[in-house]
Amino acid sequence: MPRYEYRCRACGANFELSRPMAESNASAVCPDGHDDTVKLLSTVAVGGSASAPRGAAAPGGGGGGCCGGGCCG
Repeated sequence: MPRYEYRCRACGANFELSRPMAESNASAVCPDGHDDTVKLLSTVAVGGSASAPRGAAAPGGGGGGCCGGGCCG
């Protein structure tokens, strides 16, 4: 079940709720009982890198990618 982050406008507390996606826009009450809350936009950080295996060459000679491989024209 997705978790959504909220901020209470009355007391400034940040909190999370697990709820179905169908209820993602429903109002939320903060842990202190205030109902003046706003849903926060969550960001997802994805790390890592992708690379070609050693010894693999891009078609057309070098560089890889669209413009580096000569397909932009």
